[in-house]
Formats: sequence, C-alpha cells, structure tokens
Amino acid sequence: MLRMVSFGFDYHWAQIGQLSTVNWEKHTRNCQLCSLGASGAEGVSCYLSRQEKQVPQDQYNLVTYLAYILYAPLYLAGPIITYNAFASQLETIQRAYTKKDIAVYGLRWLCCLLLMEFLTHFCYFNTLAISGVWQMLSPVEIFVIGYGVLNFMWLKFLLIWRFFRFWALIDGIETQENMVRCLNNCCDLEGFWKSWHASYNRYLVRYLYIPLGGSKWRFLNVWVIFTFVAIWHDLEWKLLSWAWVTCILWAPELLVKALMRSPQMADFKKTTSYKQCCALAGSLNITGLMMANLVGFVVGPAGMRLLASQMLSPENIPLLLIIIFSFYIGTKLMFAIRERETRVKEGKKQDNSKKQLID
Repeated sequence: MLRMVSFGFDYHWAQIGQLSTVNWEKHTRNCQLCSLGASGAEGVSCYLSRQEKQVPQDQYNLVTYLAYILYAPLYLAGPIITYNAFASQLETIQRAYTKKDIAVYGLRWLCCLLLMEFLTHFCYFNTLAISGVWQMLSPVEIFVIGYGVLNFMWLKFLLIWRFFRFWALIDGIETQENMVRCLNNCCDLEGFWKSWHASYNRYLVRYLYIPLGGSKWRFLNVWVIFTFVAIWHDLEWKLLSWAWVTCILWAPELLVKALMRSPQMADFKKTTSYKQCCALAGSLNITGLMMANLVGFVVGPAGMRLLASQMLSPENIPLLLIIIFSFYIGTKLMFAIRERETRVKEGKKQDNSKKQLID
C-alpha cells in the first residue's frame, strides 16, 4: 500500500511539473557524496538526492511499477523506498557502497544477530511482560522489564530491517537506513522517530506531513499522522492508544521547541541553565516515551493503568524521582556525544574545504 501511494504521488508531481519537496540543486552542492556524483562519478549520490529528484517521464510505466511493488529484497519488511529512488537506481545502480562496505555491513549484522541470540536465551523480558507476571513484581522490577523489552524490540527490528537492506545493497539498490541511532541515545520524541523507523518517517514527511500543510499545521498533523501509523500497523485499540498518548506527549515538546526558536530566547540558550533545562526535559521525554511504547506494544491500556497506579503511589514517588534523575544523567551524556559528533563533522568539512582549495 505504501508503494502504491508513493508511485501515485511521484507520478502526479511529475505530470504537473511540481518542484520536489527540497531544493535538489542546493542539496547537491552541500552534500559531499552528491557533489561527487555531480562532478561525473556516475551512480554516486545519497538516498535523499535520489528520492527528491524526479525521474524521466518514460520511467513511470507498468513494468517499473510492478517491479517496484514486488521487489523481493524489500517486499516483506525492508526499509520503505520511494518510487523515484527505486526507479532511478534501475538505470544506474548505486556506487556509494563498495563491496568492502557491504561486507562490513553484513558482518555487523551478524554480530547483532549473535547478541539477539544471547538475549533470547538468557534474558526473559518479553516472557515476563506478555505472560502478565510483571503485575506481581515490584515497581523497580517492572521498570527494568519495560526497559529491557524496548531494547529487545529495537534490536529485533534492527535485525529485520538491516537484513533486507543488506540484501538490496548486494543487488545494487540503496535504501535509507532504519535505526540510525541507538534507542538509548534519543532524548526527544522528534529525534526518536527520525532515527527509529527513519525510512518510514521520511516517507510520512514527504507524502503526508507536507501535503497536509507541513509546519503550519504541525499540532494537528501529528494526530493525523500517528493515527495513520497505528492503523497501518494493525487496527487494535492498544495501537491507537499508543498513537494518541504519543501525540499528547509531543504537544509540549513542540511548544517548547517553538518557544526556544524565538529571538527572545537567544541569550538564554547560551547559559548553563538552558543546558540543565534541556537535560531535565529530555529525562521527562524518555519516561513518557517508555510509557507510550509499553502501552502500545507490551501491557496495553489496562495494564498501563495498573502500572501507573503503582508508580505514582506515595511510597514509590522517591523511586520515580530516582528513575527520572538517572535519565537526566543519561541525557547529559547524550548531549556530550552530540557535541563530539558536531566537532567531528565540522572538522571533516574543514578538511574537505582545504582539499578542494588545494585541488
């Protein structure tokens, strides 16, 4: 269904001559990989470039359409790929990944599989959650089980999506990577969804979020989008509950981010207090995100009421504060990792600029 929608939109936009959702030429200039492709290295470009650049009109045909819908490596559960990105790679296969890169990618997947085997045989998070045994445990044990289930889910989907992406890469088709950042290195809802099912997130932005009005109607769009995502997974009450709880949690985050973008907050963002507030907000976001995912994929709405009643009881309030404080420390660590990544990225940009000047 997602592929049929993608073909319909891309074909329609090609017919009416609508510009792509991003300035493709600007992207090509700023992206190191795409700039190589623009300078003559055929097939060297990033997935974003292939997705946003329209393919020739003659590639919107029945044969390519059926090949896109039924493409074996991505048919069952692979990362979703847009029609434009798929069709562009039929003529010119991707050259961004060498055989060595693909082999290393496969080896890393094998290591993740061995980790999953270890967790399956020695850590019984899912069994304790699904069987209902967790209802007889203490709040600390429930919290550990919930945290373990989320990490298990992250690793499970990583194995599924990366296996099929690995298969497609061997065949010469590049898709966007899902699970681009570890579950334990996400402290806000927006960043979490951009890194969890990243290809689906970009799909929703392209075909749902922007056509619905984009940032102008952001607070309403999230309700439509997450309801669509829940029904796309399955028509179950617990999934709809998960979607709506996520939207409720998203509202204050969007408000705070919009407030911080205002010119009046420019000076405050330079202070130490701002960083502390961000870390505290991150810890609250992680707590809410765990609750939402436990509702949707583990305990359901009824179990969530029981869990919330236990966690919010007077004798367990100190424990809840300790949990939030642990997330606060973890968020500070995430910020340090982000700052290091930024420094490395800036260093690479400077090196590339120097290299271009020398050339």
